Amino acid sequence: MSSSSFLSSTASFFLLILYLLGSSQVSDGAQQSTYIVHMAKSQMPSSYDLHSLWYDSSLRSVSESAQLLYTYNNAIHGFSTRLTPEEADSLMTQPGVISVLPEHRYELHTTRSPLFLGLDEHNNADLFPQTGASSDVVVGVLDTGVWPESKSFSDNGFGPVPSTWKGGCEAGTNFTASLCNRKLIGARFFARGYEATMGPVDESKESRSPRDDDGHGTHTSSTAAGSVVEGASLLGFASGTARGMDPRARVAVYKVCWLGGCFSSDILAAIDQAIEDNVNVLSMSLGGGMSDYYRDGVAIGAFAAMERGIFVSCSAGNAGPSPYSLSNVAPWITTVGAGTLDRDFPAIAILGNGKNYSGVSLFKGDALPDKLLPFIYAGNASNATNGNLCMTGSLIPEKVKGKIVMCDRGVNARVQKGDVVKAAGGVGMILANTAANGEELVADAHMLPATTVGEKAGDIIRRYVLTDPNPTASVLIQGTVVNVQPSPVVAAFSSRGPNSITPNILKPDLIAPGVNILAAWTGAAGPTGLPSDPRRVGFNIISGTSMSCPHVSGLAALLKSAHPEWSPAAIRSALMTTAYRSYKDGKPILDIATGKPSTAFDHGAGYVSPTIATNPGLVYDLTTVDYLGFLCALNYTSSQIRSVSRRNFTCDPSKTHSVADLNYPSFAVNVDGSGAYKYTRTVTSVGGAGSYKVKVISESTAVKISVAPAVLNFKEVNEKKSYTVTFTVDSSKASGSSFGNIEWSDGKHVVGSPVAITWT
Repeated sequence: MSSSSFLSSTASFFLLILYLLGSSQVSDGAQQSTYIVHMAKSQMPSSYDLHSLWYDSSLRSVSESAQLLYTYNNAIHGFSTRLTPEEADSLMTQPGVISVLPEHRYELHTTRSPLFLGLDEHNNADLFPQTGASSDVVVGVLDTGVWPESKSFSDNGFGPVPSTWKGGCEAGTNFTASLCNRKLIGARFFARGYEATMGPVDESKESRSPRDDDGHGTHTSSTAAGSVVEGASLLGFASGTARGMDPRARVAVYKVCWLGGCFSSDILAAIDQAIEDNVNVLSMSLGGGMSDYYRDGVAIGAFAAMERGIFVSCSAGNAGPSPYSLSNVAPWITTVGAGTLDRDFPAIAILGNGKNYSGVSLFKGDALPDKLLPFIYAGNASNATNGNLCMTGSLIPEKVKGKIVMCDRGVNARVQKGDVVKAAGGVGMILANTAANGEELVADAHMLPATTVGEKAGDIIRRYVLTDPNPTASVLIQGTVVNVQPSPVVAAFSSRGPNSITPNILKPDLIAPGVNILAAWTGAAGPTGLPSDPRRVGFNIISGTSMSCPHVSGLAALLKSAHPEWSPAAIRSALMTTAYRSYKDGKPILDIATGKPSTAFDHGAGYVSPTIATNPGLVYDLTTVDYLGFLCALNYTSSQIRSVSRRNFTCDPSKTHSVADLNYPSFAVNVDGSGAYKYTRTVTSVGGAGSYKVKVISESTAVKISVAPAVLNFKEVNEKKSYTVTFTVDSSKASGSSFGNIEWSDGKHVVGSPVAITWT
């Protein structure tokens, strides 16, 4: 996905915004849009045999021409349709209608990972079952579809499809049902919402079927649960054995994203079907702006999935390092940010003044001549005001031909800039980060010899090319290096807290590998995703929280196979409380955006550590009732609660509901004055008998953190114990934010929870 083309993988780094859908004209001049209608299922009149007939009748009461796009049975109770605003207002007054919400458009948030995470299959057979239950777990992926011919979806060694599976394989353009197998057990596509707004899918550009012509969906699904593929690489880079986080899990894909985006009516229909199909994990590397949970289609669908015991993971977004930039923050969703691996792809920018600067590149092709070449700044080779950005058609060929060109990062895709330089006759490119990206280096499979350098090096190189009377340069591609230190670091693009919808719920939940990730790719597009890229590869290296999300989805599948009885909340708790926030030397994980220690608003509970998560000792569990209490604490109306939960629920006025008491594995405290703030938590022993002592770490003297009781004694598995944390605040001593940790340990397990305190 590029910033201008859905296909360029580099769109994974741009701010992903939630758009209200465009509208279309009807014959009377009114504007039609797609609406999602929530119905009170229990209020269906007895004269109707089927809910769909009742929905259709309700719709007919306000519009003779409107058609049902989808009817929903699991994710919500209701339907989607096209209406004018006046018709939507009229429908809202009909009996049994809870809400009529305008559809939204979402965008995609676009191997060494297993080894870096400690998942060496030869050493971990004792941690994760290798047969039986392990191959019965189904990971559902909502994305751009799948390239079924990829070796990552080979079913060699797989037994029969699980008897619990109710899904299917839909035929369509360039896709037959026979393409599914015992690994890829489901493939469906959802386009009615997209087509209602954008018109028919252009089948000359993308397949109206589960086939992935983009690459993003193939990459995410193989990251989560791809089969083991030896000899995998991108053009020789990152060569080795590729495998998903849970290579024994089955995969079901639900194509909801098209060239024009991912539409909430289609997303809800896919979640609705995935619940019916009986998936165990749902992975969604998509999102967009912020809205209350009762207006957020992903949050609403995820609630229904959670109730059925389905673990839901979503990408946090790529709008970092700005604060309050998160997507998908509902507490029943596991929200995943991005960090790095210990692998890099160095490429050196060599200057005529004898100075060299290290960057990154995935270019594979003929090397530049073994000599320095003329070097020019793009801003001096263009008549455009933004010529420095190397936008399409902006460079003057006479000034560029045969030269290395320096371009600045921003606006258009990084790989597109190289294509622009090449088209104008340039022979190489040095791409410089600006302040928006700092020192974060993301590698690309450029179409010509090129390297991306950080902001500091970029400033120095730019000064040289602008001031030297005869500037020269070259680019040297160095291949793949591993054991890069420090690793991991938080990716600059990874969206950050605080949580703008519910500040007392800390998000993201954790971070996972999301930078320069190798996974399977489509056969319909080159590694850059550019139309001009003729190369075809079996694997590609791309970055984004789109890549970190399926890491956690696959790890959740592993935990589900090891502990089938665990709830989605228990699985998330295990992943969060065992995540790490510091390196082996004890120093905190760094944020590449600042070069300083990262905070809980950047990394949540920390960087995922799956081998420890299988035996966390204690878990923080949650049920549907707990989440309903959370909605009461938000002061949601009965109608708003019904929109989320699909049930008639009234908050008990005799109870005091507090967001602070949701049994979450982390603590976010919003301080509006001096005093004591109390949070209660309940932990469940999954490690058997043991005595756990608490350790409190706080970086601020303005907050005293006390825990009572300070010791929790467990006699048996599944025993529960509660404790209270009191945050005593002296607001005269501090402002801004402060961080800490609360850790319980029995000498074998360390159960950690991050603390974020914000003065409002």
